[in-house]
Amino acid sequence: MTQRVPALPGLPSEGRPARRQPASAHREPDGPARPHPLPHAFFRSVVDLRDGSVFAQEASVHDVAVLATRQTMSPLDAEATEQTLPHVERRSTEIVLARWAELPDARRILVNMSADAFVDAMRKDSQGWLMQALAALDIAADRLLIEITGPGRPWDGAVLNDAVKVLRAAGGRLSLGDEGAGHASFRSWCELEPDYVRIGRQWITDVAIDPRKRTIVRGICEVAAEFGTQLIAEGIDANADLQVVLSLGIPYGQGKHVARKADSRNIASPPAGRARDLEAGADLVPVDSGWRRPAALQNFAVIQAPALTWRTTNDEVAAMFQGRPQLHALAVVEDARPVALIPRQQFMDQYARLYFREVHGRKACLDSANPAPCVIERDASIEALASVLTSSDQRYLSEGFIVTEKGRYAGLGTGDQLVRVVTETRLEAARHANPLTFLPGNIPVSLHIDRLLAGGVAFVACHADLDNFKPFNDRYGFARGDEMIRLTARLILSHCDSHRDFVGHLGGDDFVIVFQSVDWQVRCEAIIQIFQKEACALLDEDARIAGGFDAEDRHGVRRFFPCTTISMGAVVAAPGVYQRAEEVAMDAATAKHDAKLSPSGIAVCFAGTGDVARVR
Repeated sequence: MTQRVPALPGLPSEGRPARRQPASAHREPDGPARPHPLPHAFFRSVVDLRDGSVFAQEASVHDVAVLATRQTMSPLDAEATEQTLPHVERRSTEIVLARWAELPDARRILVNMSADAFVDAMRKDSQGWLMQALAALDIAADRLLIEITGPGRPWDGAVLNDAVKVLRAAGGRLSLGDEGAGHASFRSWCELEPDYVRIGRQWITDVAIDPRKRTIVRGICEVAAEFGTQLIAEGIDANADLQVVLSLGIPYGQGKHVARKADSRNIASPPAGRARDLEAGADLVPVDSGWRRPAALQNFAVIQAPALTWRTTNDEVAAMFQGRPQLHALAVVEDARPVALIPRQQFMDQYARLYFREVHGRKACLDSANPAPCVIERDASIEALASVLTSSDQRYLSEGFIVTEKGRYAGLGTGDQLVRVVTETRLEAARHANPLTFLPGNIPVSLHIDRLLAGGVAFVACHADLDNFKPFNDRYGFARGDEMIRLTARLILSHCDSHRDFVGHLGGDDFVIVFQSVDWQVRCEAIIQIFQKEACALLDEDARIAGGFDAEDRHGVRRFFPCTTISMGAVVAAPGVYQRAEEVAMDAATAKHDAKLSPSGIAVCFAGTGDVARVR
């Protein structure tokens, strides 16, 4: 039975299959008109890798025969086709939207468009045909993701940006396709500030076995973190690649391993590989050693305040302040972007002056505004916020500041809130990364171990601790002690595989190594041997000759201490034995205690048995 396609502007409503309807026709120089066949509507899932749900359904509008042959066309043919393609994409998009609206449990739709078609869809002189199509199908614009992809003629940046503004003003979101393809792609990222970016399958497929691809994808993730952009990984066709994508924190993905392609009669199934149902035995690539600080204002409670325009009068401003006694300021906005700030106290003092209302009440409010307010992006780094606190202009303490999101007005904040956010973020940073070695702290270590436990991955957790470090620190001072801590971090990192092993610094002289390398014991032995040699170099000559130094013990008694060494307690964690990272940490601490009594400096705890073996 053939399903009928709902009528849309410019689209016939005959009950024929969509793929048989002609899209448009162009006439060859001396030949008959040739129809452009429309694509058969099909969809594939974009999966939320964090919980395995379907985030969006992607529909391609580029399955048109003319696109496949455009490279072989004559110049006259190509020119005619360039003029026809936006119309073909328009009609194809309308068919896809109509088919998607019929799908069960339809959440969001991701539509691929060339820049040409996208600009055409958002032009004012075309009456916003895309928004009309959504309205005709009763599809909310906030369920629409437009992905600009594929070749097309270069567009003026201002024209493309205007089209993006129209999309976002309606509630839609922008995505860029095939990121990492080259300079032009990153330039588009910078200029358009997309909400989502797709990493092409050429970088994701086999990323688990190609360190060069991992380096590129890791770099794309860092760029995304700076821009506050969400990433979609395309080409996840194997579990090992999924592990890498998960470990890098990429939230969305596509590929054979996470969802199967669905045609117009079949919605994509839930993903085969979920974060908590991963195949046992596959490596989970460690997250980058350095903690990536989140945007300080990401969870900031923005004060929602109405925006003023330059036409707003002083009387209207006064009425707003009187009706909202909790507001400390009001922002003046033009084209959704803040241009000035009116502080409450300053304005009301001026408004209360004799004859001010009579003379200035109906005048524009800009004369009473600060034309250079403190404006802070929601994804601003903690360093940017700290620079505001230490700047010479301290008006933000009384006036507050304006919060923007991708340059658009989002609300207000107070000086007290800014000081509190900076303080809390710095405290949180101290919990995530050690300020001396810049290695991950307690929280990232626990999160990584929990990921391994959830993934059913075998690993070895080593708790490393320096012997006789406190007496050394007391004898030679904190500067020499810090140098030994950095030496320890450097040696451990140099003997670990950055693609398989995770190194954390719990504080003081305590380190954690989470090995997935099968030769973990050989690596531990090498760390211990090299440390014994290099740590002695931090002693003075007399101590090196004597093999140790005099210092006070914990009871205040002065005695002789051997040179500082390192002990390592290891826990061999088989899949399914532990449930939480805390359980692993307890056994590792027990093994570390026994390692200090072992001649080799290594002790091994076998998970689930309670047995600890000292390595000789």
